[in-house]
Amino acid sequence: MNYQDIGFSNIRLPNNTKSYIYKYDPKVNLFPEEAFIHEFLHTAENISRDNGFDYPILHNYEQYGYKVEPKYGLRKWYADYMCKNISASHIGKVGIDPKVYSIKPVHSSAFNYSMEIEFDTDPDNLVEEIRAIFKTLFNAGKTIRRKEANNI
Repeated sequence: MNYQDIGFSNIRLPNNTKSYIYKYDPKVNLFPEEAFIHEFLHTAENISRDNGFDYPILHNYEQYGYKVEPKYGLRKWYADYMCKNISASHIGKVGIDPKVYSIKPVHSSAFNYSMEIEFDTDPDNLVEEIRAIFKTLFNAGKTIRRKEANNI
């Protein structure tokens, strides 16, 4: 997801602690980490794009012959994607370039108008949602004015 040209991942899991998504269960789920790996790979995808590396789109697994497997999900696709081990007939092996894993994460100083974003709470109703929008706009304006004052 992108918010003001800043990419981030948000994984929402069910509150039910008995949900199979939380645990390894040989009868149902042999890859409970799938949601976390998937979102991590979106980050690797963004780093690849930002640094000019070629990479396949994470959601295009079917184009390369991969399928969602019972109990394992897309485990094979993710492993090959991370290791640049996907066969592409016309160009050889594709996936995330190993150099991507050595690129350090971005820092707020890398952005012209960086600002803190509060993710702790979601608005419970329309009024809170509107207030959150105005608060974000106000803080963005304040940040821009402060940065412009420092550049003068």
